[in-house]
Amino acid sequence: MTGESAGGSVASLVTAPESGAPPEPRDAVEIRPDGVAGDRYRLGEGTFQLDACAVTLVAAEALAAVREETGIDVSDGRHRRNVVVDGFGDGMDDLLDATVAVGDARLRPTRRRPPCAHVEALAGEEGLAGALTDRGGLCCDVIEPGRVAVGDPVSVAEPDPETAGAAIADRLRARASDGPDRADSHGE
Repeated sequence: MTGESAGGSVASLVTAPESGAPPEPRDAVEIRPDGVAGDRYRLGEGTFQLDACAVTLVAAEALAAVREETGIDVSDGRHRRNVVVDGFGDGMDDLLDATVAVGDARLRPTRRRPPCAHVEALAGEEGLAGALTDRGGLCCDVIEPGRVAVGDPVSVAEPDPETAGAAIADRLRARASDGPDRADSHGE
């Protein structure tokens, strides 16, 4: 794939300066090579430091589904993920191992970020961890640092290698099925 594909946008941004601190909504953040400026994990203050993510994404659709299903509204940032994106569905697994353009930054989602009892306790919402199962967001490595603001576009800049490889294989199969006279019939 060349260029960036259609996608979504940044719905909200959240940081917390230290472990257990209340989430702080942001209009914009700087994503550094090692994480979000001002966030607990970049500062070495996160509870799960051994399994830390440089940046975390969660789908706005997932948070909306949790609210609809359970009445739990964590749109104030108590979900404790850094970047809420809108436009990719509630699971976002299609973004795993792709390079994702988020504002001026480029991120690579590497694994799911499952919810835990700690997020439920900090949010003060019994049932939150269960409601976020399979839609708790993604951990991301920083490929290219940059500024990210609410409303910025989010798109797949490069698909994951498996998807890209499958697309190439499909094109080669299609080209081969056109037969040996393909070049002549297309004026090449």
